[in-house]
Amino acid sequence: MTRTLITGGLVITASDELHADVLVEGGRVVALATHGSHDWQADRVIDAAQKYVIPGGVDAHTHMEMPFGGTQASDTFETGTLAAAWGGTTTVVDFAIQPKGGSLQEGLDTWHAKADGVCAIDYAFHMIMSDVNAASLKEMDHLVEAGVSSVKLFTAYPGVFLSDDGQILRTMQRAADNGALVMTHAENGLAIDVLVEQALARGERDPRHHGEVRKALLEAEATHRVIKLAQVAGAPVYVVHVSAREAVAELMRARDEGLPVYGETCPQYLFLSADNLAEPDFEGAKYVCSTPLRPAEHQETLWRALRTNDLQVVSTDHCPFCFRGQKELGRGDFSKIPNGMPGVENRMDLLHQAVVDGHLDRRRWIEIACTAPARMFGLHPKKGTIAPGSDADLVIYDPHAEQTLSARTHHMNVDYSAYEGRRITGRVETVLSRGTVVIENRRHTGRAGHGVYVPRGLGPHAR
Repeated sequence: MTRTLITGGLVITASDELHADVLVEGGRVVALATHGSHDWQADRVIDAAQKYVIPGGVDAHTHMEMPFGGTQASDTFETGTLAAAWGGTTTVVDFAIQPKGGSLQEGLDTWHAKADGVCAIDYAFHMIMSDVNAASLKEMDHLVEAGVSSVKLFTAYPGVFLSDDGQILRTMQRAADNGALVMTHAENGLAIDVLVEQALARGERDPRHHGEVRKALLEAEATHRVIKLAQVAGAPVYVVHVSAREAVAELMRARDEGLPVYGETCPQYLFLSADNLAEPDFEGAKYVCSTPLRPAEHQETLWRALRTNDLQVVSTDHCPFCFRGQKELGRGDFSKIPNGMPGVENRMDLLHQAVVDGHLDRRRWIEIACTAPARMFGLHPKKGTIAPGSDADLVIYDPHAEQTLSARTHHMNVDYSAYEGRRITGRVETVLSRGTVVIENRRHTGRAGHGVYVPRGLGPHAR
């Protein structure tokens, strides 16, 4: 059995920073000890001097190969998980989709078929419930038993994903019994559709109008509504891709009342703004996603909520569409631009830049990018930390290296970078997935199919 010793680095977890050596055997961490205090022998020794040793990132919100608006996300499970590995993420939780009129199991089987045998890193699934009825509610129990312990509901996209308040309440009541975590895309889709129709009638067709019609107040209203429905059901709720300070205020109010309410945000809301949506010559289409990018003044509220734990997780909502041939479907009509942005490769680096910039400390970086998502979605302590018995998902991170983000050098299967030309400090150097080196000194050494499906348990909200 191969033994790997990572020596001389600063080990950073959500709770500790210590100069320690890490011993890996059988795909797991078996021991940590102060450098020089042991006589461990290993088949491979990785020198991490002057580097950080951190847990592999857990991205709890990705959409590989997702059908949307007459096209599909450009990253496959093969290309998307490879890009994730390059960016220091070693586990993704993707969204399987229940087909309209079909079963949850049918959706799960479809997504297993997409991912099986091609992933570079480990993966798990949430389930999007797009057809809530008596049969699918009953089926939720079997999904939880099979390791799919979270479901997602939408208050947006009428006719595609939207669930009405009654369906949301019934799902939350079921979750209160079976321990599932209900995730919600919180925007008032019916009201947004009215504003879209009115904007187009006025001749407002450019990408910037996507953000203008998806108003922050409509995100806040839907956030308030799902929180109150969860309170009635006696269930926890997790609000995805929170972008607006008004929505953050709703989460903070509920948490101050002691309710089990959780929220995530994404790098695009922390580092980009509505100014990007207004870029000329249709360039703003690159930044169309939902919830939309907000004016820059929302960012400080998001950073503060991350520091105070009113937002617990940073995921990517990685759902890339190429500018040419996909985003261009919405030329002349912003409502036809596929909603989604690339980012799975950039998250860990951007959040390290937030440490450099003073928004976060190092342990909070690891908490929001690795530990909290693993804990929230039933993967901890197998994933998201460095401790004896945990999977040896480890990243050797150079905090001093400088890089320029660009589509020319990224590994995501998309023809633009949302952060083109941005200079950042910090870079992934070497990545281990279950003890196997998949990126070594900025060289890919892994293989498609190394990643395995990971059934999930219940999060702490269910205990």
